[in-house]
Amino acid sequence: MKTLTLSDYIGKKLKNADFRSQYERELIINGIAKMIVELRHSASLTQQQLAKKTGTTQSVIARLESGTDERIPSIDLLARIASASHAILNISFIGQ
Repeated sequence: MKTLTLSDYIGKKLKNADFRSQYERELIINGIAKMIVELRHSASLTQQQLAKKTGTTQSVIARLESGTDERIPSIDLLARIASASHAILNISFIGQ
């Protein structure tokens, strides 16, 4: 019996357009979450401090960092987070 790895399973599921779309969306949300956490830590800010500097609430920052929110943050919010952390927001498209 052949062992099915997670990579094999996901590879098969990605052939389904609906699954692929949702999977790619989750990758984006989780990538943004990771970047916000890393940026906040590198700026030595607490969630509360970052929230205050960006004009939002700590719960919004916590939700973004958790990666569990189904919404993708607006470019405006990401730009405010970058500015509050003394960083530059850079958005790019990468060919497949």
